[in-house]
Amino acid sequence: MGAQKKAPTRAVSDDPEDLARVPLQAVLLADSFATRFRPITLERPKVLLPLVNIPMIEYTLAWLESAGVEEVFVFCCAHAKQVTNYLENSQWFSQPKFSVTTIESHNSVSAGDALRLVYERNVIHGDFVLISGDTLSNMSLMRALQEHKERKKKDSNAVMTMVIQRSKPSPITQQSRLGTDGLFVAIDPTTKQLLHYEENTNHLKGTFSIDKMLLVDNTSITLHNDIQDCYIDICSPEVLSLFTDNFDYQHLRRHFLKGLLVDDIMGYKIFTHEIHSSYAARVDNYRGYDTISKDIIQRWTYPLVPDVLSLGNSATKLERRGMYRASEIGQSRSAQIGPLTVIGTGTTIASNTKITNSVVGKGCAIGSNVLIEGSYVWDNVIIEDGCELRHAIVCDGVTMKSGSVLKPGVVLSFKVVIGQNFVVPPYSKVSLLQQPTKQDSDEELEYADNNSDTLDSAATGTMDKLNGDSSLEFSEMQHHVSSELGYGGVGYIWSICEGSHEEEWRHSVAPIPAEKLAEITQVIEDDLELVSQDSNAPASSGELKPDSQINAEDDAVYFEKEVEATFLRAVNENVEVDHVILEVNSLRLSYNMQSADCAGAIFHSMMKLALDTTHSTHNELLRNVQNTVNTWQKLLKSYLPGKDEEIEVILKFEEICLESARELSPLFTQILHLLYDKDIITEEAIEDWESEKKDADEADRVFVKQAEIFLQWLREAPEEDDEEDDE
Repeated sequence: MGAQKKAPTRAVSDDPEDLARVPLQAVLLADSFATRFRPITLERPKVLLPLVNIPMIEYTLAWLESAGVEEVFVFCCAHAKQVTNYLENSQWFSQPKFSVTTIESHNSVSAGDALRLVYERNVIHGDFVLISGDTLSNMSLMRALQEHKERKKKDSNAVMTMVIQRSKPSPITQQSRLGTDGLFVAIDPTTKQLLHYEENTNHLKGTFSIDKMLLVDNTSITLHNDIQDCYIDICSPEVLSLFTDNFDYQHLRRHFLKGLLVDDIMGYKIFTHEIHSSYAARVDNYRGYDTISKDIIQRWTYPLVPDVLSLGNSATKLERRGMYRASEIGQSRSAQIGPLTVIGTGTTIASNTKITNSVVGKGCAIGSNVLIEGSYVWDNVIIEDGCELRHAIVCDGVTMKSGSVLKPGVVLSFKVVIGQNFVVPPYSKVSLLQQPTKQDSDEELEYADNNSDTLDSAATGTMDKLNGDSSLEFSEMQHHVSSELGYGGVGYIWSICEGSHEEEWRHSVAPIPAEKLAEITQVIEDDLELVSQDSNAPASSGELKPDSQINAEDDAVYFEKEVEATFLRAVNENVEVDHVILEVNSLRLSYNMQSADCAGAIFHSMMKLALDTTHSTHNELLRNVQNTVNTWQKLLKSYLPGKDEEIEVILKFEEICLESARELSPLFTQILHLLYDKDIITEEAIEDWESEKKDADEADRVFVKQAEIFLQWLREAPEEDDEEDDE
């Protein structure tokens, strides 16, 4: 029996509606029933893994409380004791209006098993929220709940409302999509009923078939390959009984959802609720872990951000350019902490060490001349002098001896020791536990162990043996520690399964290889082929309509934000310009934008970077702009094929100076002159811009007047050149 907390008492009311009211409940699945986070999840449950130094389950519980949920039932199987102990000692067992109860199982191997057990406990008494403990969101539940309840009043078969969102970012910048299966869905645009749901293992391109009867029974259908399943469901109690009646239902989507969609006898219906401006994502793989961590640091998930979710630890302070630093850290004056970086409390950083675009946990000891780039270093890690980490995950208690190197994509599980000067190959997974010789037959099965204590003691025993067990012969110890991880190393490098070598990049926290990026971009350019089962179906049977719910203005806003995020990542990670161009091209195709839109978004990102770089005077700001333009002019010029696009950049510059960055207004003329000197904006474009403003209102001619001397100089300069030629 899991640890429980008594539900909060409520005032008695004579109102019949209040008497009939049941508290809003949620079922939180603490098991993902997947193996994608091995070897880490052999020793710790996924929901307790730190996401920007905070356990994943904290984000989920914080959102449920803020969304008005009053009772949460946390189902846990793998490492159930760890989950229960954590919750018993957390803030959630002392909230006055928020009840958390754990339900333990030691033989459930799927979400279906979990929900059948919840049904047997008879704890759910009304509509409830079903969510995975690795899901992070800041959406409001009110509207989705209201829609679900209203539908249920009209149609008792409306048993589920599934939260979805449009994948506005492309498969390049929203890199978490590359680690999961593609998704094709069909939705009735009028009722929002889900009509078809199909996962596609071809992550870049594919086809799917729909039953022609869908066209017969529905007047219109929208087909999507740009929908993201948020794995947040509002369910009626009947959902639990359906799992109990159908023991074939194991996976929530693959079995249950698809089973209901094809069941013509019972007639149960599933509907969708699309969110637009809110955030929702699931940490489904290592790439998703990396992407969502960056989203948190860049505050897309507010208020679920490090300086708000302190968990009673030392306060974490947000500094300039997305840097978070906890109190009580020791940092050498010569150490450099870059933007989009989080440093946990009690961590020490020695001289000449550089940390950028990374998360470092609490109690870490980082030596001199260390380079940490795009990595996640958890708690109590020791990194000795001269080490290098690029795009890696390093779990609690790891020791990296001096000079050791982690290549991109490496995952070091708990308490591993990397030997002196040893280089861990790309995409390697290293653990104190040997790789299981027998793989699980069910690919969705998380390590649902009954022996987590045995595993923990096995790992600890390995360390104890190598740290001083006198019964271990020196020659035997030396052979063990130097065979796989260099001299002094402790642990095993897991072999990559046959046939998985080509896919390692897709699930990794490492950047996408350039050749794969080019391949993806090429595929995006091709239209997705949508094939009906019967191409000869009569026209009257249905109509396929493009979805146009999101207007062009919203697209432009999202597009500009995505270009800015791409540009900022390129700056922080020293991405080559050609690589950035590929990413921006992918965004342009995804949003159906023109070159002028790309140029405007890139120029806006460049000016924002100059503003965010330290300055105290206009001269220093102008110098920042000059440095930024010098560095990124090739990128900007790539989207200026002609005069019209150049004029759009000038107009965008005016907009920036008037709205988002008024600090640049006094420098308008100098920056325009700079763009002219760098051959980014031509004289013809500037003259046409001036002509377009000739009959405009005075308010629209502010910057034309400001640039009068420069414009006059442009008009006279050719004459002076001609005179010199005559002489």
